[in-house]
Amino acid sequence: MAKKYEELTFHDDFMFCKVLETHPDLCRKLLELALGRKLGDLVSVNRQKPVEILPDRRGVRFDIYVEDGNNTVYDVEMQNANRDSIAKRTRYSQAMIDLNLLERGKRYKDLDGSYIIFICRFNLFEQAGLHKYSFLNLCREDPGIELGDSTEKIFLCSTGNANDISEEMQSFLRYIAEGIPCDSFTRKLEDAVEEARVHIHWRQEYMTFLEQLEIEREEGRAEGREEGRAEERVNTEREKQRADAAESELQRLREEIAELRKDITTRKKPD
Repeated sequence: MAKKYEELTFHDDFMFCKVLETHPDLCRKLLELALGRKLGDLVSVNRQKPVEILPDRRGVRFDIYVEDGNNTVYDVEMQNANRDSIAKRTRYSQAMIDLNLLERGKRYKDLDGSYIIFICRFNLFEQAGLHKYSFLNLCREDPGIELGDSTEKIFLCSTGNANDISEEMQSFLRYIAEGIPCDSFTRKLEDAVEEARVHIHWRQEYMTFLEQLEIEREEGRAEGREEGRAEERVNTEREKQRADAAESELQRLREEIAELRKDITTRKKPD
């Protein structure tokens, strides 16, 4: 069951997107934490940005889609549950980012850098127990050789147990896990959440958001049912074809047996 608007926290999709879209300074700070370096000004911060290259093909909706002054793209996603093959989702998201850039007139050699960042309220790789996992495309035979395709995927996991991140990142991930602010940055995030909770227009927008989600879920269920029916029709047709083929083979065998019997009878007749 969906939460009431006043119950939303920073890790809920709607609030996460609203806070980062309306507070670019907090969005930039979050990106700096994830990347471990300072960034310049952000040119655009878009929440729930849809990218549909072709109208009859599956698109993607990014939680937070950011571009900076160097034309670098950042996709930031909040993930509350470990499902839907997150690793494969990053692959799909990367492809859609690149296609979107190419649609805007970029050439392959001009594709800008991009980062896909997932903030997870669980540990994606429990056996390692890290808080942060960064992935580049490296050579298997010589990991010192980087492909150089200007892409990186980062997973920030709130339930890690290793001593692998800064105190500031620890405070942020503790805030994601427990909802309790404990430093300057997380208090600013919580202040933004409390400010959003009393925003009447955003409350109405949240209701529209829930309605749209329900429509999309119903469309997904309807699509699934139709795919199921289509698969059932295909299976039925295959079964019919197999039955027809078996019947045809049986009829051929009957005719061969009849011919053999006729031949045997003919040979048995006296001259």
